[in-house]
Amino acid sequence: MTGLHIETRGDGPEPLVMIHGWAMHGGILEPLVDELASRYTMYLVDLPGHGYSRQSDIPLDPLACARAIAAATPRATWLGWSLGGLVALTAALDVPEAVGALVPVCSTPRFVRAADWSQGNDAAVVRQLAADLEADYKATVERFIALEAMGSPDPVAETRRLKADAFSRGEPDPRVLMEGIRLLETADLRPRLHDIRQPSLWIAGRRDRIVHPEAMRWSAEAAHGRFEEIAHAGHAPFIGHAAAMADVLTRFTDGNP
Repeated sequence: MTGLHIETRGDGPEPLVMIHGWAMHGGILEPLVDELASRYTMYLVDLPGHGYSRQSDIPLDPLACARAIAAATPRATWLGWSLGGLVALTAALDVPEAVGALVPVCSTPRFVRAADWSQGNDAAVVRQLAADLEADYKATVERFIALEAMGSPDPVAETRRLKADAFSRGEPDPRVLMEGIRLLETADLRPRLHDIRQPSLWIAGRRDRIVHPEAMRWSAEAAHGRFEEIAHAGHAPFIGHAAAMADVLTRFTDGNP
């Protein structure tokens, strides 16, 4: 079996697993990595079908990914951005011995709206994304990147940065991108949030147009965790607000060694 590409960065005493979002790769988190290099030893994951894990035959399934990451890294704080947050959350629940603390970033246990979940996205938006992906996946990824940058102080510059970084490790596997869309459509871990035993920190961008900050606030309360909001950030707070995000994270880990 072809495993996952996991890059080790930093020389700090605390281990930190970092997992990117849909259509991206571990390199997208570079601004935050630079801020944390002296404090943590970081394990930057490329999920299956993404970045340098493009040839991995591990399915883009949260539990399969969590087990593969846990087998290759020490017990650590797990930080997951967007779709990566589902992997980190699954690890905390189902591979708890690997996760000392949990940090979802702009990520919730359910992505789409439901009768009892008004904070989610319209399911029609996700279905359209899937249809567009089949027609022209690169243009669809670029539109999604533009959506991620909405709400940031400089959306044009952030879109340019995200686009440049997104394809810097090659283009993601279109089949796996579709698996990610299906995952966003179907995943719902809300009923299990009360089972989380690790300390958790839920970081939101106040201007996020993809994952509503109130969805993250609700999730933090359900998990008996801590909620923090980066004031001027959109869906990718580590771009343009890496220092603020690093400060929030280090204060959390200081309190939960």
